[in-house]
Amino acid sequence: MMAQGPSAPPPQAMMGPVAVVGQQFCAPYVVMLTVTKKAFSLSDGDFVVTDANGGVLMKVQGRLFSLRERRVLCDAAGTPIISLKEKILTAHHRWNAFRGDSSDPKDLLFTVKKSHIIQFKTELDVFLAGNTAEKSCDFKVKGNWFDRSCTFYLGNTNNIIALMSRQFTVKNVILGRDTFGITVYPNVDYAFVVAIIVILDEIHREQSDD
Repeated sequence: MMAQGPSAPPPQAMMGPVAVVGQQFCAPYVVMLTVTKKAFSLSDGDFVVTDANGGVLMKVQGRLFSLRERRVLCDAAGTPIISLKEKILTAHHRWNAFRGDSSDPKDLLFTVKKSHIIQFKTELDVFLAGNTAEKSCDFKVKGNWFDRSCTFYLGNTNNIIALMSRQFTVKNVILGRDTFGITVYPNVDYAFVVAIIVILDEIHREQSDD
């Protein structure tokens, strides 16, 4: 039996558009997504993002076809949406996100880093490209990645923009697939949320490899 996903946001969660990647990824209603992480895949990539009807929205380029420190989030047709690149030799595991297949500084969308060098629970700070001083984060992620339970906040506030929770099915366990549900609040860029989840996975993968 599949575990229940996070509940829909309360009415007060409605806000103006949070369009980081693009307005086309913002919907005026709650968007329910399923992210399936495959243990091994040559064709579809190791992350597949589907909508409530099971239609594929996005894929992450398979690790065999990309460098360890670079991942590419593509649409269903394989067109790059966001390129994620790790900044080497940083204590906070910093990642930069660029528009499309670019790595040019002018195409930088946002930067993600661990909130603290040493931390026992998941906590990330997200800075938009224009926030060069980085004195205060634009978004924050808190939770427990190993339980696939995380909450996405607007800056250092209690305003929630997205939720993540694990989904268990017997089929997924047998096939070695890690599946979790994403609830993206109204007017929030779901491509942006998915990109952060990919970075989260990379950061924790590196910690496991250390």
